[in-house]
Amino acid sequence: MPHPKIGLALGSGGARGFAHIGVIKVLQQEGIPIDMIAGSSMGAMVATFYGAGSDIERLYTLSRAFKRKYYLDFTIPKMGFISGKRTKDLIRVFTYGKNLEDLDIPIAVVATDIRTGEKVIFREGPLAPAVRASISIPGIFVPEKIGNRLLVDGGVIDRVPVSVVKDMGADIVIAVDVAHVKQDVEINSIYDVIMQSLDILQMELVESREVASDVMIRPRVEKYSSKAFTNIQEIISIGEDAAKDKVDQIKQSIVAWKESNEDES
Repeated sequence: MPHPKIGLALGSGGARGFAHIGVIKVLQQEGIPIDMIAGSSMGAMVATFYGAGSDIERLYTLSRAFKRKYYLDFTIPKMGFISGKRTKDLIRVFTYGKNLEDLDIPIAVVATDIRTGEKVIFREGPLAPAVRASISIPGIFVPEKIGNRLLVDGGVIDRVPVSVVKDMGADIVIAVDVAHVKQDVEINSIYDVIMQSLDILQMELVESREVASDVMIRPRVEKYSSKAFTNIQEIISIGEDAAKDKVDQIKQSIVAWKESNEDES
């Protein structure tokens, strides 16, 4: 009997994106294969760390070690406050300096060309610059220049890249959205203004992603700041719980796919 190719679409959301690790852990525990991943922003970072061969326990260890002081390198503002060199170095170390095509499973990294407004999808080539581009929150990180493109956060153009993972050949798409709009949120910094604005801009678009995906997982992590790396274990646990709630639906989708393809053959 044929098996469906299962793809994950991991969305943007800053520190809330650590919930993706919890989702991946539950899928592994339940024997649900992950054949490919498309990621935007933090979703791209988790996807590439996983694809580079980090088992789930190592991802948990990495997440606990994640501190802002390790990756923030402030610069004189021109196009952003953070130069991003440290971040790129950190990504390179954690992914063993690999290219995207060298990863254990196909991974697509989504970024936005801020000059043209185009979605840019990386499937091959150096991994670290692609992920560095994908996490470049506009106004916070200096955009990443790759070739003749000036690239910013993939979440600007495609917060949960469902269509990307479908184009990669996924038969069943599991989408994970970790960036919900928190109402009555305290806005105290330029970072808060930018992140809340991005979440609001993407609200209606993400509703269409839910329709386009087979299963949408929404870890309720909105009470946590997208910039605070202080509640990572709690965020991961919420990701686990949200995935557990959808396991039956995922397995039903797999059974339905097999039955329909058995009928066709």
